[in-house]
Amino acid sequence: MFKPIPVAIGLRYLRAKRRNGFISFISLASILGIALGVAALITTLAVMSGFQREIRDRMLQMVAHATVSGYGEPLQDWESAVALARADARVAGAAPYSETETLLSGARKQPAIVRGILPGEEGKVSVLADKLIRGRLDSLTPGSFNIVLGKELAMWLGVEVGDNVVMMTSDVRATPVGAMAQMKRFKVTGLFEAGYNEFDRGVAFVNMRDLQRLQRAGDGVTGVRLRLHDMDLAWDVARDLAGRLGGPYRVSDWTSENANMFRALKMEKTIMAILLSLIIAMGAFNLVSSQVMLVTDKQADIAIMRTLGLTPRAVMQVFMVQGTLIGVIGTLLGVLSGITLTLNLEHILKAVEHAFGVVLLPEDVYYITGLPTELRGEDVVTIALVALAMAFLATLYPAWRAARTPPAEALRYE
Repeated sequence: MFKPIPVAIGLRYLRAKRRNGFISFISLASILGIALGVAALITTLAVMSGFQREIRDRMLQMVAHATVSGYGEPLQDWESAVALARADARVAGAAPYSETETLLSGARKQPAIVRGILPGEEGKVSVLADKLIRGRLDSLTPGSFNIVLGKELAMWLGVEVGDNVVMMTSDVRATPVGAMAQMKRFKVTGLFEAGYNEFDRGVAFVNMRDLQRLQRAGDGVTGVRLRLHDMDLAWDVARDLAGRLGGPYRVSDWTSENANMFRALKMEKTIMAILLSLIIAMGAFNLVSSQVMLVTDKQADIAIMRTLGLTPRAVMQVFMVQGTLIGVIGTLLGVLSGITLTLNLEHILKAVEHAFGVVLLPEDVYYITGLPTELRGEDVVTIALVALAMAFLATLYPAWRAARTPPAEALRYE
């Protein structure tokens, strides 16, 4: 009795049995369509967010959060830079590195980035030692000219631990027969598997001193790599360090170095969200159909309400309330179903694999043993708001049509 009259009538229409059962069926289809779209969108975005997190975490295990490097020339006073970085409370670890693009030659040739490191310091900025599947990182001693390859890179080169590879750099040296590329033979003493194809196939590690000798860089290095307690502060910390060092330096962080990959992942997630939103839109179109049929079915009721003094605006509110409630019910069912499905998705995947005897996510292809998911609250809220907005918009035309119904015309044949 305390409800506004349009709300009370709208709720009454929602609970009452209708003379036309087909209208009820269309309304039920609208609820199920919205619920299905919301659940599918929540689950899909959770899976895509899980894969993005998995890729990011695996990448950040091997790359630094931030890098400060020399601008156009090697960084000479790197010891001071490392000491200054470690004095910063925001920095968890710092280590120097040298890096160059090379052509590695074994049974076959393959371009790769060769990174010179200090084995004793590398553990402060990456987990390379934990990713070794063959050999040991401390085999990269100065003057040994040993090399550690990614598993995929070794496969493409056709080499194993104990074999030799020839490294060819872009530097040239003068010889009696003319200028020739700088080449050096290295012995493979280890293989690593990061679970990230860009590293497993395109990166190799040697001792920093050996690479300095090969590049004739003296004591200079390419730069200093930083690992932070909070990786979101990477750019600010690197910029502050470069400012304290003085002179021109190049500063980069993990987001700028991998900007194209993160941009592609974000675009893929956005496009998938737009496509799956069409399922919600389809449920909203069903809601339009059911409301239009309901307005036609309730012509006499509308005319009686108008003659009793209900304004066109109030009549419009009656049908907007009913259609919006259908959208709310569908959205709530979809949110609950989507969250439940996401939380149990890995168990469902294992059950499907066991029932049909198939492997949906081969480990040798995806480098994972399960289905990563990350249920984000902001995604769920956004999806729910989009579904409610679509349901609300779907009620406008049928409600407007009901408000324009002439009472005399509606009661002529009653």
